[in-house]
Amino acid sequence: MIKPLKKAVLPVAGLGTRFLPATKAMPKEMLPVVDKPLIQYAIDEAREAGIEEFCLVTGRGKDSLIDYFDIAYELEATLKERGKKSALEALAPSSVQAGSLVAVRQQEPLGLGHAIWCARSFIGDDPFAILLPDDIVKGRSCIGQLVEAYNKTGGNVVAVTEVPREHTNRYGILDVGHDDGKLVEVEGLVEKPAPEDAPSNLSIIGRYVLTPDVMKYLAKLERGAGNEVQLTDAMAKTIGEVPFHGLRYEGTRYDCGDKAGFLEAQIAFSIDREDLGASVKAFLKKYKQYTDAP
Repeated sequence: MIKPLKKAVLPVAGLGTRFLPATKAMPKEMLPVVDKPLIQYAIDEAREAGIEEFCLVTGRGKDSLIDYFDIAYELEATLKERGKKSALEALAPSSVQAGSLVAVRQQEPLGLGHAIWCARSFIGDDPFAILLPDDIVKGRSCIGQLVEAYNKTGGNVVAVTEVPREHTNRYGILDVGHDDGKLVEVEGLVEKPAPEDAPSNLSIIGRYVLTPDVMKYLAKLERGAGNEVQLTDAMAKTIGEVPFHGLRYEGTRYDCGDKAGFLEAQIAFSIDREDLGASVKAFLKKYKQYTDAP
């Protein structure tokens, strides 16, 4: 019997060095895409998938991520007094049900696998999702698509996409078995292989559905690439113990941990807005000369 998936872990302890100086005084997950912070997109996506419990794996200086989901009594009271109904409605998604969000500290930057291990008490014996807020997927909930696949296959399911062969050393890469064009059987995983050593060009993006079987391997805290505890290594060890699949998801992914990807996401998410689309299309025309230049 496949156990329902209701929990999500969001690793948010990173320093955000690629966005300095902005991230000197604010978490990178609070950087807004249009008018919502990255962390809100991740929570919204998880909620759309039916996930009800959330764990933020934070670090020093990240308390504003927890405060963001708290009730802002003074602000809400002021908006009510001034009749700012639309502003109050905009605040609604930043509220969570009491007791549904917890936070744990990753006290040392020892990698993604270590961050997930820090959430071990929250995970317990339950299946869980992982969402990396740096990745935004425009379209139907990506983690929701993984949950749908998990409900059919059980075991582990990860979101995958094809990357240029020369970029395999940036990602966790799949060694694939049966492939029906959408769902692929995972026979092996390699963390950041050189292009000539990569078993494929299918990479994992920041969306996972995992069973608690992975935790016994994370608990060993074995170091891998970059002298960090790699989630990829622990997942690879579960192959053969539980079903393991990669899903070619529907939607467009924006890597908001990269400056160019972050800027592209601003355009992509604003251009479809009723309140912004016309203005964005109008000002983009002013920059056409640069896109036409050789």
